[in-house]
Amino acid sequence: MDNQQKKILLVEDDQFLREFYQELLQAEGYFIDVAADGEVGLSKIQSNEYNLVLLDIMLPKKDGVQILRDLKLKPAKSSNVTVVILTNLGQDSVVKECFDLGAAGYLIKSALNPDQVLTEVKSYLQKS
Repeated sequence: MDNQQKKILLVEDDQFLREFYQELLQAEGYFIDVAADGEVGLSKIQSNEYNLVLLDIMLPKKDGVQILRDLKLKPAKSSNVTVVILTNLGQDSVVKECFDLGAAGYLIKSALNPDQVLTEVKSYLQKS
């Protein structure tokens, strides 16, 4: 499967980062959808097919952890979607809760340069 068919949802409230990651991933040939708050993000995950969701934790209206909880009750439309947390929040308790709720990975934005983010995204898409 080539990148053209890989659909990624980016749930990120920071406009600069959202546009940065969107351009970064689009340049690789992925189809990118975005959501600027948690409610929009959740509804997109539940109504559209994605291969990968990059989910921020600190979001307006509904945070990333709550989105993961809600997906337990009303699952994503794509049964095999991979959810990877992309955040600057690195507390162990939060990380553990996200994994317990089904997140496949946890990336700390400030610790990764753009190339590393792309490498991580590629590896998660290959697994999915």
